[in-house]
Amino acid sequence: MNLFIADAVVRDCSELKPRLQALRFSKVVGVFDEREVIEWVADFDPSLHWQVLRDVVGGSEAEWGPIRALVETEGVGAKLLSLRDADGQWSGGAFFPPGFTGRQFQEEGQPWTTTTWALTQLREFGFDPKSARAREAVRLVGENSRWDNDGQPYWTGEVEECINGRTAADGAYFGVDVAPIVSRLVGESLPDGGWNCERCNGSSRSSFATTINVLEGLLEFERATGGTTQSHDARKGGEEYLLARHLFRRASTGEPADEQFLTLTYPTRWRYDVLRALDYFRAASRFDGTAPDARLAEGIELVRSRRDESGRWQLDWLPRGATLFDLDDGPGQASPWITLRALRVLRWWDEQT
Repeated sequence: MNLFIADAVVRDCSELKPRLQALRFSKVVGVFDEREVIEWVADFDPSLHWQVLRDVVGGSEAEWGPIRALVETEGVGAKLLSLRDADGQWSGGAFFPPGFTGRQFQEEGQPWTTTTWALTQLREFGFDPKSARAREAVRLVGENSRWDNDGQPYWTGEVEECINGRTAADGAYFGVDVAPIVSRLVGESLPDGGWNCERCNGSSRSSFATTINVLEGLLEFERATGGTTQSHDARKGGEEYLLARHLFRRASTGEPADEQFLTLTYPTRWRYDVLRALDYFRAASRFDGTAPDARLAEGIELVRSRRDESGRWQLDWLPRGATLFDLDDGPGQASPWITLRALRVLRWWDEQT
């Protein structure tokens, strides 16, 4: 039920080529040239191009900044912005479109067309939060969007930790004061260090998925504001929850907690997988100025093993539900979005260990 198919934006990547020539690769893996893989990702869309320059080849802001600015006017970023409603929402709602029923949820899956998913996607594309259009988008969402749970104003958050973690991340990124949401999340951490959306229903054990959503929110809050002692301590507690489990294992048995954690998807939405966790730890390590934790090694080798013969990483699956448009060619095909994340995680690990 996709409304649009994203078009690849072909760019000449002229500013990327000198960087690629200067890079030293320890080897050409298999039959592919890593430089060609990097160019393939960068060619796909400005939202990927600028992140390749920053995170994979080590370009300066003077190099990647102008490419990042194109997210607003070209490619998938511009397409997503064009789909806003007159009141600034997407598909008329915060989490679900108006009138969406439980029966539809069972038959069609969760829709990914509304405001919460669009804002997260724009953040991950790198839409410049300082632009006039971004400030307008944030204002309109604050004025007009209300949560399905109980009509709460969008930027005050909802009741579920998973939703509030993403709202904190998006709000902090776009310059919203999300300190009250963060304070609530800090107070909702469980004894094992993580979070679970089912806490309000009596759960006392954390979930991988809720925890990664909250961690990303806390990190974005610290980037934007410096954070608080409480938010920092809560973030470190959540990190330890995942690290103690080597990102995917049950604490009780050591077995994988969910086989799907070992597969790769993008957009991840609220879902958890090992690559999403590794990308978080890469970002946190950069922010904190710390070396990678040795307990990430198993996850790193899993990601490395998933590289195909062309040097790319494939999309394994997508959750059911309507989307505004596709980002790539679908499950079983090479994904530039997953490949970007894998490339920058492996480069960070290999440089730091």
